[in-house]
Amino acid sequence: MKRAGLFGGTFDPVHNAHVALAHAALEALALSEVRWVPAGQPWQKAGVSAALHREAMVKIAIEGEPRFVLDRIELQRAGPSFTLDTVRALAAAHPATEWVLLIGADQYAGLHTWNGWRDLLALVTLAVANRPGPAKAPHADVLRHPHRVVPLPMLDISSTAIRELAHRGQDISPLVPPGVARYIDSNRLYAGDLGS
Repeated sequence: MKRAGLFGGTFDPVHNAHVALAHAALEALALSEVRWVPAGQPWQKAGVSAALHREAMVKIAIEGEPRFVLDRIELQRAGPSFTLDTVRALAAAHPATEWVLLIGADQYAGLHTWNGWRDLLALVTLAVANRPGPAKAPHADVLRHPHRVVPLPMLDISSTAIRELAHRGQDISPLVPPGVARYIDSNRLYAGDLGS
């Protein structure tokens, strides 16, 4: 059975810690691929950049690694982007694939708020990546479900901080892949109101 990583997110913008996590997951979890799934309409976030920009940045960030695949499933689906809907659709389309859901420790702490999280965890193997600094404890019900911890290089990078730096005209090149930095600059993505 094929083992594929499922890496969803807003990716506004995609940054070096995202790429490092995906590479670490390939090796630590013996994945045949990592499928990057930009959220179409993130239901827990407002004011995100247009999907076409977030998709373009992911395309740039993953080029050159054949085991990284861009999946447009949530961009093509109307309505809020729920991971459960995505996993159900992928499992139906690829029945011989074991799906490993890659999430950060911050997402893990809030997993009990996700739509249909119990059903979701029945369909995937959960892999949690630690981030620098103290993490909130996951909900007790979520802790009862088995999961793996993905060793992640200690990169303290957040999309929020990158947007703020870009908004102030500061250099973001150490934090994002070079092509992503150029894309943000040429499209003036975060030059206006943050989140637009």
